[in-house]
Amino acid sequence: MFSILIPTYNNIEYLKFCIDSIKKNSKFNHQIICHVNIGDDGTTNFLKDSKIEFSHTLYNSGICEGINKAAKLAKYDYFLYAHDDFYFCPDWDLILLNEINAIGHYNFYLSGTMMNEGQIKFDCGKSPSTFDEKKFLTYYKDYNHFDFQGSTWAPSIVHKVIWNKVGGLSEEFFPGNGSDPDFNMKLWNKGVRIFKGINNFKVYHFGSIVLRKKINKIKVKNKYGSKSSKLFLLKWGISIKFFKKFYLRSNDYYDGPLSNPIKNSKFFFNLLICKIHYYYLKVLFKINKKNNLK
Repeated sequence: MFSILIPTYNNIEYLKFCIDSIKKNSKFNHQIICHVNIGDDGTTNFLKDSKIEFSHTLYNSGICEGINKAAKLAKYDYFLYAHDDFYFCPDWDLILLNEINAIGHYNFYLSGTMMNEGQIKFDCGKSPSTFDEKKFLTYYKDYNHFDFQGSTWAPSIVHKVIWNKVGGLSEEFFPGNGSDPDFNMKLWNKGVRIFKGINNFKVYHFGSIVLRKKINKIKVKNKYGSKSSKLFLLKWGISIKFFKKFYLRSNDYYDGPLSNPIKNSKFFFNLLICKIHYYYLKVLFKINKKNNLK
């Protein structure tokens, strides 16, 4: 069915909980692939014993490089990207499969709805050891958001043809911040217009656990030397906020495939602000580069 790609960084308690939820709450059998960053907490031994495939780096490669490495092991047509601090709700895959079949083609980007840390506030515990599974399974269907436009976050699924067409995730967005809208921009430029968040495809998100929160614990080399928002602006000439507002219409009610943005006075005013910030950063980047060469 799906190849589920999960990056992890010495987070074995949450990873075990996530994988267990996939196994017991799925209607179908899926390929689970992890990318292990470092993994000296017993993660690699756990995955070997569980016969779960994984790629591995002895350093924190970040989300993007890790997911790209894991994707090379995928054997199914659809790649589902997930965090290791998710709990998958019952029948999540049946809900997703029905949505895919209803679309009838693979030019789309679909994502789920996060509970607790996400769109729906429903606290059932801050960790696997405190998670009240009985309470959650009894009431989670009563808590709803809506199907929405412009999703840019995990859990998300794309077809491997689309993934390969855009070259996976952009690894300059280390450790992962900004990589989701960047990926969506690449999809947009390849003609994808369905960016749908699905209310009924729910996961419980513990939050603040994934490897981007552990960046200060290990030195990494980032040749861009900039925050994700600046990286995005320098790469695309517009801001993440502008892209999500005028192109993706993020968090609007879903009303079908997106159209090109309406280019009215509001659009051009905000575009002008983006361009001012863009050229300011370009000049600043050139000055810093020149000074570094001295």
